[in-house]
Amino acid sequence: MTDRPPYPTLVITAVKRWAPPPALAGFVALLIVMFGAAYAVGASAGPVAPGMRSTEVESPGFVGDPGRPHGHTGGTGGTR
Repeated sequence: MTDRPPYPTLVITAVKRWAPPPALAGFVALLIVMFGAAYAVGASAGPVAPGMRSTEVESPGFVGDPGRPHGHTGGTGGTR
């Protein structure tokens, strides 16, 4: 009868020591599955508003608006 070397037991012990807890591994797997499902649903639904684009709105603003906040003198004067 031959004796098995003890090193596989040491390898298994080292792997178990550095492996993440099963609950953490399950949680990460659940996150991956949920992200994949959400991505699949979003991809199958397509764009929500196909004609919608982010554009600059060029409004004339208020009449007489110099482009500064209200009450700002621009550092050109004022009394203390």
